[in-house]
Amino acid sequence: MALAGLTAVSLLTACSYGSKSDKTDAAPAPAASGGPKLSADTVKIGYFANLTHGTALVGLQEGLFQKELGATQIKTQVFNAGPAEIEALNAGSIDIGWIGPSPAINGYVQSKSQSLKIIGGSASGGVELVVNPNKIKTLDDLKGKKIATPQLGNTQDVALLNYLAGKGYKEDPQTGAGDVSVVRTDNKVTPDAYASGSIDGAWVPEPTASTLVAKGAKVLLDEKSLWPNGQFVITNIIVSQKFLKAHPDVVEAVLRGSVNTNAFIKANPAKAEQDANDAIKAAGGNSLPAGILDPAWKSIDFLDDPLAGTLQAEADHAVTAGLLKKPDISGIYDLSPLNKVLTAAGKPTVSDAGLGTGS
Repeated sequence: MALAGLTAVSLLTACSYGSKSDKTDAAPAPAASGGPKLSADTVKIGYFANLTHGTALVGLQEGLFQKELGATQIKTQVFNAGPAEIEALNAGSIDIGWIGPSPAINGYVQSKSQSLKIIGGSASGGVELVVNPNKIKTLDDLKGKKIATPQLGNTQDVALLNYLAGKGYKEDPQTGAGDVSVVRTDNKVTPDAYASGSIDGAWVPEPTASTLVAKGAKVLLDEKSLWPNGQFVITNIIVSQKFLKAHPDVVEAVLRGSVNTNAFIKANPAKAEQDANDAIKAAGGNSLPAGILDPAWKSIDFLDDPLAGTLQAEADHAVTAGLLKKPDISGIYDLSPLNKVLTAAGKPTVSDAGLGTGS
């Protein structure tokens, strides 16, 4: 994957949810339950302590994954950003992970299709363009303004650059200079940057968007409005190809837990929201106040479908933005285990949009 002035690793491993390429201490591991042990003694699961990873947070908190895994123990690792999670998967430190689309694409392409497979969906949405209403009243007011994104080449950065290109604005994708100044700012400091007036708005994921709204910003554009049916992938489930081949029964058990968790979230939204917040705190993060948690949680859709067509579109947007040449992501999906689980549960199967194993 050739890039202008950037290595592929530095561009596409910039995940949507954090900015540091490191990991936190492992979260407390759930106790294995009774029942038969599957083909692996343990399964090592990685995720972020972030609302867009709500399936992992809620499923672990409610014991829904452990219920399916029986005597097979879960070991967890919490990450701050995509690069470390991909490195951990490649090193065998984790077997399965929840992760954003950009690092999933990068991990697959950089390994020449050998490291991982996307085996399921998890979340859609949860991204907004929020602005200072005193400076920006309509989308036509963006020219000359400073709009933050989390990191050069991350999923929201690509989305903003693609949007601006579609509106005819001229931008330098590397520096962010142009008709609109694209300012790459760590999500953790974006609220302070907004409060100080050094940025006029931000294209950011939750809960950063709702944090800015709590400081007086307004939502100018919900990214859902730009996608067919209002859906686009924000979190996938990936697995090491080696682990998938060696332990398909464990992979299916985790996917059953994921499907059951997404059903639980839909049936028990208030409880699931509290579970996610409790899990974030337990993983060493800060729990979110209700004024930020509630709108942030409601903006995210949890689903089993990986929305494969939107993954290709997101890769194409990076091409349009001038950040990379078209990557080959054929074969990145293996949805056969998920579709087996969905069929057994009486649910509709999902498509890999021609990007799957054997497609």
